[in-house]
Amino acid sequence: MLGRHEQRSLFGEILDWMLAPLLLLWPMSLGLTWIAAQAIANRPYDRDLAEVVRALARQAEVQVAHDTGSAEAARLALQTTAAALTRADDEDRIYYQVLGRRGELLAGEAALMVPLEGPADSAAVRFRDDQVGDEPVRVAWLRLAQPSEEGDGQALVQVAETLGKRSTLATEIIKGVILPQFVILPLAVVLVWFALSRGIRPLARLQLRIRKRESTDLSPIPEGDVPDEVVPLVRAINDLLQRLDRTIATQRHFLADAAHQLKTPLAGLRTQAELAARDIDGGRADAATMKHSLRQIAFSSQRAAHMVNQLLAMARAEDAGLEARRRPVDLAAVTRAVVRDFVPRAMERRIDLGYEGPEPGSGGTRLMAEPVLLSEMVRNLVDNALRYTPPGGTVTARIVADPGGQGVVLQVEDSGPGIPLAEREAVFRPFYRALGTQVDGSGLGLAIVAEVAQRHGAAVTVADARPRSGSGAAAPGALFTVRFPLHAAKGAAPATSPPASPSASTPSPQPAPERR
Repeated sequence: MLGRHEQRSLFGEILDWMLAPLLLLWPMSLGLTWIAAQAIANRPYDRDLAEVVRALARQAEVQVAHDTGSAEAARLALQTTAAALTRADDEDRIYYQVLGRRGELLAGEAALMVPLEGPADSAAVRFRDDQVGDEPVRVAWLRLAQPSEEGDGQALVQVAETLGKRSTLATEIIKGVILPQFVILPLAVVLVWFALSRGIRPLARLQLRIRKRESTDLSPIPEGDVPDEVVPLVRAINDLLQRLDRTIATQRHFLADAAHQLKTPLAGLRTQAELAARDIDGGRADAATMKHSLRQIAFSSQRAAHMVNQLLAMARAEDAGLEARRRPVDLAAVTRAVVRDFVPRAMERRIDLGYEGPEPGSGGTRLMAEPVLLSEMVRNLVDNALRYTPPGGTVTARIVADPGGQGVVLQVEDSGPGIPLAEREAVFRPFYRALGTQVDGSGLGLAIVAEVAQRHGAAVTVADARPRSGSGAAAPGALFTVRFPLHAAKGAAPATSPPASPSASTPSPQPAPERR
């Protein structure tokens, strides 16, 4: 399929990276072996050729130095000596050349080229590769020392030999070195393959052990027989298994609590329905009795619907995919809308519900947030305050300036019984209800608040709205504070620190209250 990433084999990758350099270096080894074989083959024959040059040079030096007799006699003496020194064999031919101080040919072949190098020490025999006709040769040459001050040049002695014996020796050396490599290279490939197979065998055993596991087995994978290089991977998998185990345990506990909590309203519905049916069968189905039963059925169904809505809100809050749906949201507008929605309920219970803070759109209250979750958080805070505030009490939702100018602060304050210090962390756990209260609820509201705040990087704290005093004093109330960090704010204007309130542990709201 196009666009699909092709899977690769770890065994094949390692084998390729091990054999590729080997196959690349093998031709280089052949080339280096050929060069080395040529050098080795030249060495003994160069020594022999140098001895011939030196011997011929000694004879030529005598003839050149004394310059006695006729030139023909000198040439004859040199040729006799050269013939004795340069006897050819069946494989190679030997050429020689002797030149006088003025470059005249004293003996030998005129076809040998005169070297271009300048004067050299008479004891140093030098070598070069050349050609005689179309035939390659190895040339050893030597310039004779200046015999007298009147001389105007140096005599030259050269001996050239064809390359037959040298090529034969170099070929034998190469055969002795290269031919074993044709056996060693396949053997090396087989050994590499076998070593890799043995090396990755623990991975195959680990894979088989993981495949044989039950889907419910989230225990850590033992690290005893795992190679050191794979231990970090196994530890990462164990860490993932541990986190999955905790998540599944939390979800299992959550589902068990949810099922238990749903039993109460559903049992109430069933009981009231059975009582109504029994009254009808017994002839006691008067209007007042039926009205009472229907009221209880409506109350139980309302509790069940509220529980389901809270469970759905908790699921939305735990959805990590909502991170990509964030957009600028005005916290002041959201808070005012929530307060407006709860006004009828507050009036029914004779509770003074109001909003205090800046007007929507005035700046400094915009956040990068998921609108539904942010509204759900504010709704749960206001709903919780209304549930625990007695008739005639006060609930205030406010947006205040952060004293340090590091973000946006939401506060919800009530005049209820407050939350004891020992329970302030527990109230944010799912299905937890404060002890000693008769308030009906799902126990999920504050858990949803904590989850939404965590998703937005905010911090939630709870404190007393008023200082606690004697037993006969008014209830301390609860003050919930949500601080959104600076990176969550969108276009927030710098805020100044408001004056401290004498009856609360957090900053008091800005003026311009709006109460209903």
